[in-house]
Amino acid sequence: MGTKVVFKWSKKITPSQVVHLIKAEKNVDKALAIFDSATAEYANGFRHDHSTFGVMISRLVSSNRFGPAEDLLDRMKAEKCDIREDIFLSICRGYGRVHRPLDSLRVFNKMKEFQCEPSQKSFITVFDILVEENQLEIILRFYRHMKEVGVPTSVASLNILIKALCKNSGTMNSAIRIFHEMANRGCPPDSYTYGTLINGLCRFGKIIEARKLLEEMKTKDCPSVVTYSSLIHGLCQSKNINEAMRLLEEMKSNGIEPNVFTYSSLMDGLCKDGRSSEALELMETMVSKRCKPNTITYCTLIHGLCKEGRLQEAVEILDRMKLQGLQPDAGLYGKIISGFCDISKFQEAANFLDEMVLGRILPNRLTWSLHVRIYNTVVQGLCSKSDLSRAFQLYLSMRTRGISLEAGTFETLMKSFCKKGDLHKAARIVDEMVIDGCIPEGSWSTLLAAFWDQRMVQDADELFLELMRESVESNIEIQPEAI
Repeated sequence: MGTKVVFKWSKKITPSQVVHLIKAEKNVDKALAIFDSATAEYANGFRHDHSTFGVMISRLVSSNRFGPAEDLLDRMKAEKCDIREDIFLSICRGYGRVHRPLDSLRVFNKMKEFQCEPSQKSFITVFDILVEENQLEIILRFYRHMKEVGVPTSVASLNILIKALCKNSGTMNSAIRIFHEMANRGCPPDSYTYGTLINGLCRFGKIIEARKLLEEMKTKDCPSVVTYSSLIHGLCQSKNINEAMRLLEEMKSNGIEPNVFTYSSLMDGLCKDGRSSEALELMETMVSKRCKPNTITYCTLIHGLCKEGRLQEAVEILDRMKLQGLQPDAGLYGKIISGFCDISKFQEAANFLDEMVLGRILPNRLTWSLHVRIYNTVVQGLCSKSDLSRAFQLYLSMRTRGISLEAGTFETLMKSFCKKGDLHKAARIVDEMVIDGCIPEGSWSTLLAAFWDQRMVQDADELFLELMRESVESNIEIQPEAI
């Protein structure tokens, strides 16, 4: 059902009035209704122009409504409205944002059909979109096309080409070759060029070459925080933590303040090297410099502390993260819960599982299997600690939320309840095992023996009949001593 907006337009409606109303409306459907309402004023002499079409297309693209946005392009053509390249580029960028580079290229190629000649800006924009998606073959073909149609070589275009070549180890040498040729082409490299190359070299472990490039850069230009951070990140990745820390001091002595990426890279390196205490000190320094930690910073520290068994400190960092308004994900909770399981603190682990449920924090496709394993581990751990009430509560939560139970968890629960003498709960668990198609060996015999021990002959007899039925259906071998 469409959104209906009724307007009583002034006698003389203007494009600027329509643009203002569309921009002010937060709901894109209502904004489109305003646009359509203005269209109804064609009978009174109003016509949409480049500005009204442009703002409506921009709103649609921001909402990923690409089909209607392109329909408006076609309508502009039909109404012989002046179509400028910025409208095409807004659609191209929108497709790039949602990782659809080929659609960006398709829209770019439509420009001439609309008598809109692409400028150097259009070529550079689409070229950058293709590079971001690492479409190397298309990138090189597009670059050759740029040269063929006479788009002048610029520092910007060469920087984008170098960025593309730095994404793959096999093309790094080509990136370096183009870098060395830039000055001869009348396009001297800038700080972005150096930063891109240093980042690429670090990514592929070529730290010595990256360090040399930084020294060369110092003779021509002042390295930026991005350049230093790229090299620090590379040094940490290659486990040269002390060299990375020295570089941090160098950049500060040159008056360049580290950013959150710089600090997070160093903390990651320190934590992986078993130096989480130094990472904690670095975070305090970071906060004192009014540089706010982000989710990556907190995750890095929590992972490092859990790895060293410093769970109390990890929980404190988690609390700080939440106080800052950042939302921990299922993976981060999983790390802390696993840490508590490793030291047999299953009650604390169960509390964090409850916290996840209350906070509506759900595992994604990548962390689901870990989540299932953690739940099963906690239930079995609670049974081993004789906390059967808590274990059963968590078991029910698992069933309600569709989290798979392992055969070992079923059996542990059933045996624990049999040992406690709560045979009805034990029987319920066996029933639910059967419903789930999970019948571990020995479960029936354990339960039957428990019934016999308590002289619950009628219940044992009913259970035996069910056992016989299931054994026929599932080919279960019944041990004579069980009956």
